Amino acid sequence: MMEEKVKKALKKVDAEYVEVHLEETEVTSVRYSGKEMDSIGTHFTRGGNVRAFFRGGWGFSSFNDVIRIGEAIQEACQHARQVARDGGGLAPANPLEDRVQVELEDDPREIPLSEKERIARTYNEIILASSKIQTSQVRYVDKFMRRSFYNTEGTALHEERIYCGISFSAIAKDGANIQTSFDSVGGTRGFKTVLGQEGKVERITKEAIDLLKAEKVEGGRYSVIVNPMLAGVFAHEAFGHLSEADHLDENERILKIMELGKRFGSEELSIVDDGTLKGERGSYLYDDEGVPAQKTDLIREGILVGRLHSRETAYKMGEPLTGNGRAINFRHPPIVRMSCTYIEPGEKSFEEMVSEVNEGIYAVDALGGQTQLEMFTFSAGKGYRIKDGKIGPMVRDVILTGNLFETLRNIDAIGNDLQHHGGLGGCGKDGQFPLPVSTGAPHIRIRNVTIGGK
Repeated sequence: MMEEKVKKALKKVDAEYVEVHLEETEVTSVRYSGKEMDSIGTHFTRGGNVRAFFRGGWGFSSFNDVIRIGEAIQEACQHARQVARDGGGLAPANPLEDRVQVELEDDPREIPLSEKERIARTYNEIILASSKIQTSQVRYVDKFMRRSFYNTEGTALHEERIYCGISFSAIAKDGANIQTSFDSVGGTRGFKTVLGQEGKVERITKEAIDLLKAEKVEGGRYSVIVNPMLAGVFAHEAFGHLSEADHLDENERILKIMELGKRFGSEELSIVDDGTLKGERGSYLYDDEGVPAQKTDLIREGILVGRLHSRETAYKMGEPLTGNGRAINFRHPPIVRMSCTYIEPGEKSFEEMVSEVNEGIYAVDALGGQTQLEMFTFSAGKGYRIKDGKIGPMVRDVILTGNLFETLRNIDAIGNDLQHHGGLGGCGKDGQFPLPVSTGAPHIRIRNVTIGGK
């Protein structure tokens, strides 16, 4: 009934192109902070939006009540005509019809809330068992989403998505010295994702305590081996965002730097974005413009060969569609976003990489960071000295800074141990956070990295 109503309304639009999104979500969460349970429960949302395109201008209208669909279509068309300008268009996309349902043996929606609470509480108790731990954070989340997409070109898609994950942080304190270690797991594989994580919880607890005794790293330039989590975050934050075409065409200097065909690293370096990786948090079948997800080569054997697109940016730049028009929910229009961005594996083992370093740093995990176009700063969760080809004592306050393009050229070894990571966080851009994404990489080794320190 609703589908017929939407299709009928789309036949009477006053714009070149119109699309309608309908969305229902069910989110269950459990959160512990220290000994106290902060929150527990399930909440539901329902709504939708309409986006209209006319002579290069976009109109957008969102709603919580599906009764407003007809009114929202009129509003979006009117807004698009008000901001219309000469030129502009959308890359052609084949009309599609599909219906995708979640099929999991351990669907999180079938698991009692009491069991989800028990798992979160158990992990929390492991962290708090040590007297050196000041407090903790444990958060469990599962999210089910049902989305429908229609447009004036004849596309009608119905896709269900589900996500399940858990994060845990340990905060240790010794006087004024406070140190944190954390980890998370998550994806679209089902409830089993959050089970059996006791080893990771014990590890992050021990690491938070060990960081209290770790020396601060000395500032300088080092050969640095970066672990898969930090390398994946680097690929996403420092390089991936520069591959998103909606910001590229607004900055002539970066567009010139990011010219296809330029060499950015050795022949061993390849970076891709792949929304089709089944089970990963950033995976999906269709983006929020009704375009199928796909694997997109960004750097192939050291050469810049591609970038990420919406239908509008693909039209502007005369490049193929990549299926990267995404929005966090119905309250926002889709923009160009990554999916599962990762560095492809090489041939070196981690042990080989370490054995070839006389003096350096092993940087592990990511506490945070920031990028400003091609410049970046990342804080590793922890680090270890490398001396005469062996891993040495732990160090802390490891902050890596540099120029993205110089750093890519200085990658001199890529490991054979690719790992993907989803977790509970997400990507932020233009006020849309957290978008489900995944990062990935093997261990990588980089020459002449600047590390801040004492």
